[in-house]
Amino acid sequence: MTQMTIRNFPQELERRIRTLAKARGWSMNKAAVHLMKQGAGLGDESKPRGIGGGLDSFIGTWDRSESEEFDKRIEEAFESVDEELWR
Repeated sequence: MTQMTIRNFPQELERRIRTLAKARGWSMNKAAVHLMKQGAGLGDESKPRGIGGGLDSFIGTWDRSESEEFDKRIEEAFESVDEELWR
């Protein structure tokens, strides 16, 4: 395998690599190589793809009142069936 040094590395890309590495329990190197392969179109598309981790940073960020408000709004939105839509 070849080694590379990348200069002027964007901070937002570093954060994305760190987030992916932490979420998947990978090393920073493995996460960086994974993202570069995807970006270059070299990812293994034959493997089933999960739903992704785009919302992982939001897990556990709501307090109790925000969670209850969300649950209330979901219940209100889906508590009744529009009979016209089911004909």
